[in-house]
Amino acid sequence: MQHAVGERPGGPHVGPTARAGGAAPGHKGFIINRPDFEVGPAQPPAADVSKAAAAAGRKIEYQPVVGSAMTAADVVRFAELLRTLPGPVLAYCRTGTRCTNLFAAAQQLG
Repeated sequence: MQHAVGERPGGPHVGPTARAGGAAPGHKGFIINRPDFEVGPAQPPAADVSKAAAAAGRKIEYQPVVGSAMTAADVVRFAELLRTLPGPVLAYCRTGTRCTNLFAAAQQLG
């Protein structure tokens, strides 16, 4: 299974329709690791992104993780999502760092 991790670093936040429909062509599964409104009111809430993803026939999971407070349970859940979501999977957060750290830690689980 292929996995892409991250967000467009430094770029504008992509709206729910773009993210679900064309911002990540070829991806079938998504993991949202960015808590709602982490970067302010311009950030689309996970519920809106999830709705757009479902309309586009994509699977999406909301797993909000605060980077400075990442837990072992967060890593286990992320690894489970990578195993169960249809691939390729795109995980995203504000900068990509938190998703990259989750991915690296999940790989250590085996």
